[in-house]
Amino acid sequence: MSNFGETIHDRPSKVDELLGSHLMSSLDSLDIVARKIFSGKTQGERKSRRRGSSVEFADYRQYTSGDDLRFIDWNVYARLDRLFMKIFLEEEELTLGIAVDASASMEFGNPNKFDFARRLAMALGYVALSSHNKVSLFGFNSDGVQRLTGLRGRRRTRDMGQWLLDLLPSGGTSFVDACKVISTSRQGRGVLVVLSDCLEEDGITQGLSYLVGGGWDVFVIQSLAPEEVSPLDAGLEGDLRLEDSESGAECEITATAPLVAKYKQRLEQYCESIREQCIRIGAGSVRVSTDVDMEQLLVEYLRGRGLLR
Repeated sequence: MSNFGETIHDRPSKVDELLGSHLMSSLDSLDIVARKIFSGKTQGERKSRRRGSSVEFADYRQYTSGDDLRFIDWNVYARLDRLFMKIFLEEEELTLGIAVDASASMEFGNPNKFDFARRLAMALGYVALSSHNKVSLFGFNSDGVQRLTGLRGRRRTRDMGQWLLDLLPSGGTSFVDACKVISTSRQGRGVLVVLSDCLEEDGITQGLSYLVGGGWDVFVIQSLAPEEVSPLDAGLEGDLRLEDSESGAECEITATAPLVAKYKQRLEQYCESIREQCIRIGAGSVRVSTDVDMEQLLVEYLRGRGLLR
């Protein structure tokens, strides 16, 4: 009998293994985009691309659920029958917060969900530091919230990477409690990216509501392992013992095609509920598999969803 909790992966042990030179070169031209208009008044060192009242028009991007309808270009819509948002240049200082789920459920998959989250956090943090933004990192589980805040400048890239390497998954999620803590940690204008599998029994709405209420512009990246998305394709079939990595509860099943089809249907319903929860509170969201190409995810997909520019 196979154990569904087994995972095979090479854990990164060096900062360079979190972010290679090839990926770094692809990220140098990117920047973080704030999807909301903030009330902070701190002036920064750079012109950042965000929607606001600045007179200097920058570009367009496609509309995504939750965007402010006031900044849709209706003239473009009339011509193309597609929704595009106006982006303006304005002097500002932006803080990128990155909250990494460090609960035991993230310690699964090939590629491993937790290591995927750390690599993605490293890449997003590098984009922010390279663009003269501030970066604050948060790791959360039932033991509380770990943090590294106030990073600024590309020279802090290695400090960020070492902190991520030292972060290890364990325990439960305690998502709501973590969000309460992180909600009070914003300094100035802030975009918060939540990296999690979102496998929370009570959902994530209440926790995200604390973050949004605290003034963060929230974007959730739900990461699932290939074995979770399509168990049969990953070779998980026959007699299996399933163990909840956080509660320790076990059950035994025989993975057949009809059973897996039912599982995939329920997984899709759950993930769709996460997306709907994010829309209701004004948060952005995207679901990805950990076997996605990291460069493609950052340079193409997250740019299309309005997180990067």
